[in-house]
Amino acid sequence: MPNNILFENQSDYEFSLEFKENLENFLQKMTKNLNISLKQCELIILNNEAMQEINKTYRNIDKPTDVLSFPLDSEFCMLYGSILISIDFAKEVSNSLNHSIEEEIYLLFIHGFLHLVGYDHEKDCGEQRKKEEEFITLFALPKSLITRNS
Repeated sequence: MPNNILFENQSDYEFSLEFKENLENFLQKMTKNLNISLKQCELIILNNEAMQEINKTYRNIDKPTDVLSFPLDSEFCMLYGSILISIDFAKEVSNSLNHSIEEEIYLLFIHGFLHLVGYDHEKDCGEQRKKEEEFITLFALPKSLITRNS
């Protein structure tokens, strides 16, 4: 299996053996669906404290958040960018909604990846929400952070 996800786990959570394989599969299917070339994507799992510091530095928001995306916008770069996910948020939401932490991270990964490739739910007319719902169905995942709020 190709190694298109550069995975860095800065948390103490131990992911299943299938976790990274599933992410690789999701990335391949999403890029094919979006008709874009397959590149690498960095995924960093960290805690709320680290996420808050990054959110404060780059967005001037002094609180943690569930997911941040940092796109690299260059046709010559073989990296879409970086997705940062808070393990603390993922644990809290997965517990409250009765699904696994890994499923929650899959949902956040899809959300973050769509941001990397240009989708923006804060500005679009529902395009990101529609595409997320399509991927959630394709990958048989629980409701996403966008669809569960609607």
